[in-house]
Amino acid sequence: MEVPLPPGEHVVPEVKYEYLDHTADVQLHAWGETLKEAFEQCGMAMFGYMTELSTVEIKQCYQIKTEATDDVDNLLYRFLDELLFLFSAEPFLICKKLEITKFDLDQFTIECNCYGEEFDLKKHPQGTEVKAITYSAMKIYTTPESEKNEVFVIIDI
Repeated sequence: MEVPLPPGEHVVPEVKYEYLDHTADVQLHAWGETLKEAFEQCGMAMFGYMTELSTVEIKQCYQIKTEATDDVDNLLYRFLDELLFLFSAEPFLICKKLEITKFDLDQFTIECNCYGEEFDLKKHPQGTEVKAITYSAMKIYTTPESEKNEVFVIIDI
């Protein structure tokens, strides 16, 4: 669902992710002070693998909602899958910033504002196509008073 952009400057968060080699695929490793931030960063890592995010402008905002069945792994999988769908179907949104506005680990729900613009090959260098999110070797590390919550996800390319 497209929602209006909030007024003012759109600050892009610090990059807290990296790409790890994996046989025939790629592993996303993202982290943050909170698990919510680690999820946001993991989504950004996926978009960053598809194009150079420095070429993306914030022109649109779409809100996505995700519900999982029963655990945090499923919530991460469904969140990334919803972001991939946002890119793969109209409006073909490539995101420069993700802002999770609701992160409920009791009900396993996420609401996220996705800021970016329509993907355009004339403007955005084509990276690698992401075919699917996988559960293979998915790991989520949380510690209540940690400075670094981490997620690892293998994406099928």
